[in-house]
Amino acid sequence: MQRNQAEALTKKAYNDAKKEWNRLIKRQTHMLEFQTTLHYLEMFLPRKGRILDAGGGPGRYSIYLAKKAYRISLLDLSPENIEFAKKQAKIEKVIGNFDEFMVGSIHDLSHFEDNTFDLVLCTGGPLSHLAGSRNRLKALKELERVAKKNSYLFVSVMSRWGTLSVPYPKAHFEIRRTKHAIRLISGEDTMWKQKYYTHYFTYDELLELFSKVEGLKVMKVIGLQGLTGTWFERYIRKFKNDRKAWKNLMMMNEMVREIPSVVDSSRHILVIVKKTRKT
Repeated sequence: MQRNQAEALTKKAYNDAKKEWNRLIKRQTHMLEFQTTLHYLEMFLPRKGRILDAGGGPGRYSIYLAKKAYRISLLDLSPENIEFAKKQAKIEKVIGNFDEFMVGSIHDLSHFEDNTFDLVLCTGGPLSHLAGSRNRLKALKELERVAKKNSYLFVSVMSRWGTLSVPYPKAHFEIRRTKHAIRLISGEDTMWKQKYYTHYFTYDELLELFSKVEGLKVMKVIGLQGLTGTWFERYIRKFKNDRKAWKNLMMMNEMVREIPSVVDSSRHILVIVKKTRKT
């Protein structure tokens, strides 16, 4: 599949801005993704400066960071998401902290100069939706290029084993097609639910990809859902309703979510890297 085709499908799949805005706070699995990402963001945030939210959808992370007085540039494929983010920023009274709302792809950040941002985000899986290993590498190089020396990049992707370990209602339709099942298990380019292109990563594959970009030092690799990566939503909700059990589960997750086997079993993987050179 060509990159432009994949991006067109991704744009169509994610153009429900209100749904995307609510995604990270509606379901428990996505709440864990959001909360864990915020936990690590707080560890690596600069004291001040400019932040690029690349592929940031309707701006859930952007607005969170704008409230902390950072200067934000939000980029996304979907015009609907960008317009929603503008309206939400006005509602939250942080529109003045946004430098840009831009429709675009992480594959091409030529609008931005080298060494511009004090932190770069590419969360939620935009890198997974780029077709072809060369395009994914190019996008990662672009993210590195626009970051300042000694700044951090947060990149999250969709996990191969975590995704395939969850018994989604429509998974039988995917797996009953032999060629497609082989593509899924081997990690080749594939379509999911016939809606959009996705590349699912493994822990080792991610480390290999980041090693190809000069000047990036991997600091942490995190399984965003931790031990609950393969759980049904209703089981996670049951723990959430039991304060003591939830507290202990979060403690357990914190202890193990950087262990490679746990990372691979999570549905989303976050990689935090440091840029060690000036572009």
